[in-house]
Amino acid sequence: MARDVSEDAITAYKAILAAIIDNRPSGTRQRLAAALGKHRSFVTQITSPGYATPLPARHLATIFQVCHVGKVEQDRFLEAYQVAHPGKLPDLGNAGGLRQLTLMVADFGDERKNRMLDEAVQDFIQRIVLLSGEGD
Repeated sequence: MARDVSEDAITAYKAILAAIIDNRPSGTRQRLAAALGKHRSFVTQITSPGYATPLPARHLATIFQVCHVGKVEQDRFLEAYQVAHPGKLPDLGNAGGLRQLTLMVADFGDERKNRMLDEAVQDFIQRIVLLSGEGD
């Protein structure tokens, strides 16, 4: 099956992101996984040009913050992202005002339950962030 234009566009922005991450200190992918509340395999899928998995727009601000993405790199990435996902960019105006918060939670001893808890916490935080921007 031939690749379509959107797959090529996804590959293009992921190549930019992969280059950004490759130029960061070791452990960046693990820190990114922790900040997103996801497993490292998820980070590999959303940042590797070898996977067609699109990068969800809601994760962009966190990625930019954790990876310390500069303005030029960010603009280049966002331009490519917009080609792949027209009209899907979130408002990143407050991305510079983000801070990392680390939580210690129970380990249920079950990967599925742990993942469900991680996703629930991440969803909760994303909803709070969205609410905080509604009055702007």
